[in-house]
Amino acid sequence: MIVSTSQKDDFFKGVKDALPLLLAVAPYGIVLGAQASQVGVSIVELFLMTALNFAGGSEFAAIQLWHSPLPILTIVLITFLINSRHIIMGAAITPYIQHLPKRKIIPALFFMADEGWAVSYREALKNATKPIPEKQLSFSYFFGACFPFYPVWVGFALIGAILGPILGDMEKYGFAIAFPAVFLVLLRGMWKGFRAARPWLVSLVVSCAVYLLIPGHMYVLAGTFSGLLAAWLLGEKHD
Repeated sequence: MIVSTSQKDDFFKGVKDALPLLLAVAPYGIVLGAQASQVGVSIVELFLMTALNFAGGSEFAAIQLWHSPLPILTIVLITFLINSRHIIMGAAITPYIQHLPKRKIIPALFFMADEGWAVSYREALKNATKPIPEKQLSFSYFFGACFPFYPVWVGFALIGAILGPILGDMEKYGFAIAFPAVFLVLLRGMWKGFRAARPWLVSLVVSCAVYLLIPGHMYVLAGTFSGLLAAWLLGEKHD
């Protein structure tokens, strides 16, 4: 397969734009691995979980539920619930990738974690006014922005599993702050003013209320759909 100079440039631009977030993902990959080792998850099990699921939030939830006997159905349901946000993420970015070949983009969507999605979506919005659709979001840029998170996440989770028994509670080193810090950075990158951010506020309030009132992870679903409803009701109407 021949790769053009333009494709290489787009790929490395995606990697470059994702690099600051890659540096932040590594620490909480270590935290995940350390927590997994403390509840008895083996290196092989951790590798399979991170490599096949590749969604950090649901993996942290699974680790919290990891005990004997293993509640497999509960873990499956919680994983689906937490990962359901990817349905919304996929729908949001679809207008900017629908021109790409399905045989390429569908397998590549596996690597679309929150951070890679945010980098790609920001680039798509920035280029949305360009007259040539292919220039809105190229496959090479998308893959460059998303794929590097995969080896970083899997690799540093395994490092955490190895270091966990040696270093003990990894959170005392401050690594846990990386998780909320990354999402604050993502929100800042998409900030367009308070008016446009009102659905974010609705989603935040609803998810916090559900978190406090209802046990489990229903707050993820409640926050997602309340934000969508708020965006529909509060969004600007176009003729």
